[in-house]
Amino acid sequence: MPRVLVVDDDDVIRQLISVNLELEGFEVFTAIDGQDALDKVKDISPDVITLDVMMPRLDGWGAAEKLREDPDTRDIPVVLLSARAQEADVKRGERIGVNAYLTKPFDPDELIEIVQRLAAGG
Repeated sequence: MPRVLVVDDDDVIRQLISVNLELEGFEVFTAIDGQDALDKVKDISPDVITLDVMMPRLDGWGAAEKLREDPDTRDIPVVLLSARAQEADVKRGERIGVNAYLTKPFDPDELIEIVQRLAAGG
């Protein structure tokens, strides 16, 4: 069963993503911000991470950069979720090396499709 780490400081969004992924057969773990995700990622060994951009303590940008710098986590696919849809934000995600960038509000079916593809190695 593929594992997904869902990282979002908003309880409602975190639950929404978790429930949708669980219904599709994923084992879901959650974190409340980027630092929490980094603290948990090695124990969880997720197949995919969904990462909100705007969070306290450590935002999604910083968490994604730290994940990419660490040899143990550099190859885990990352999906950034953000209310910010500016081209500069998408390009920043590309520079960091994230695998997908979804703008909030997003279609849960689209997120599931992306996570399924990335979990399958695509």
